Amino acid sequence: MGTALLISCKNQQENRANSVSLIPGKNQEVAVFSEGCFWCTEYVFESVKGIDSVVSGFSGGEKPNPTYEEVGKNDTGYAESVLVYYKPYEINFRELLNVFFLSHNPTTLNKQGPDEGSSYRSIAYYKNENEKKAIKEAMDFFNQKEFYNGQIVTEIKPLKSFYLAGKKHQNYVKNNPTDNYVIEESLPRFQRFLDSYKGELKK
Repeated sequence: MGTALLISCKNQQENRANSVSLIPGKNQEVAVFSEGCFWCTEYVFESVKGIDSVVSGFSGGEKPNPTYEEVGKNDTGYAESVLVYYKPYEINFRELLNVFFLSHNPTTLNKQGPDEGSSYRSIAYYKNENEKKAIKEAMDFFNQKEFYNGQIVTEIKPLKSFYLAGKKHQNYVKNNPTDNYVIEESLPRFQRFLDSYKGELKK
């Protein structure tokens, strides 16, 4: 990754991403969120009780099987995203939205930290009208609380597809603890989340 990680989580060209089924396993549900670099997002969601696993990839666009390089050009409609597999009897979608809104800055358009462009924009995806309503209610809650310095610009989009990023992007923070980007961006962002989140974490 080299010194580029000091300013961005972009990477070199990779193979085309494969689609992932959005049908959950037994006693599971799925949710997808975009909130900047997926390395940081994956690490946050994996820390929360009730979440089975998280994978990094791309969502929000239309062209099938995008590459990491194509997404990074910020003209495909895709954003770096995470697919969250969770236990609905331990954590509900509304609580996932708390994790989402507390783990990034949803008021910065097409930007999170040093990463800029539409591929780093804030998006909450819904599978049905109940989830769409929950997203709007969560946005209203955080806006009314004036939790941020500015109004939330998070997009609300129907969940249509998810494409898996390359193997080296999965569990990136855990697997690369000495990486400059991880040290300077991912871990401080995780700590800010811990400082504000009141829900249960994994032990």
